[in-house]
Amino acid sequence: MVLAAGRGSRLAPLTDECPKPLLEVGGITLLERTLRSLETAGFERIVLNVSWLGEQIRSAVRARPAGGAEVVISDEGELRLETGGGIYRALSLLGRRPFAVVNSDVLTDFPMARLADQIERWPATRLAHCVLVPNPPHNAGGDFSCDPDGHLHNEPRLTFSGLSVLHPLLFDSWVHGNVYPLAPLLRGAADEGRASAEVWHGYWNDVGTRKRLMEARRVAGSTQLAHPAGPGD
Repeated sequence: MVLAAGRGSRLAPLTDECPKPLLEVGGITLLERTLRSLETAGFERIVLNVSWLGEQIRSAVRARPAGGAEVVISDEGELRLETGGGIYRALSLLGRRPFAVVNSDVLTDFPMARLADQIERWPATRLAHCVLVPNPPHNAGGDFSCDPDGHLHNEPRLTFSGLSVLHPLLFDSWVHGNVYPLAPLLRGAADEGRASAEVWHGYWNDVGTRKRLMEARRVAGSTQLAHPAGPGD
């Protein structure tokens, strides 16, 4: 699942008429970079949630060349369900097996095939696997931590990257309404000893402000983040 329903208010006025996932970085949109990285990793079906200016995202998906992954839209209208609520709404499209979740506004050289590998060797008791990164300046306090055995803990030493693999059962115990973030569910799974983690020390940028967008555009021409191949290339 690719999360693309956010308003992107910190990037206004750029996002007043263009949804954040369709902002260009290195000549292609953030969304297209994400889709291509997942296709390269072997993902053949991608659920994409939309809300703010969702029709523009639909049009971008329809315009993609044939030969790529099947992209299925989960339309939230104007509900703005937040991350947890958006994933919960899309569960009927995702099935009952573990699935990867990727934020569409993250620019990274993390190999998405590592998420696919997690799915293939998923332990029966696990509810979540999270990719963590060193704390950036805008999140100096951190979110989680990871011990040497790869278990996720709630000590805020590292930052959640927005890349994860989740099991649908993670959402079964939530009873606090339909609009909610993902973090409380991850914290609960960590407390239960049912969440794992890994740390990525490569490039990672949560493109949430104009300054970070400028940084992403500067870095996008580097060897690791050059134009990824897409359908039909």
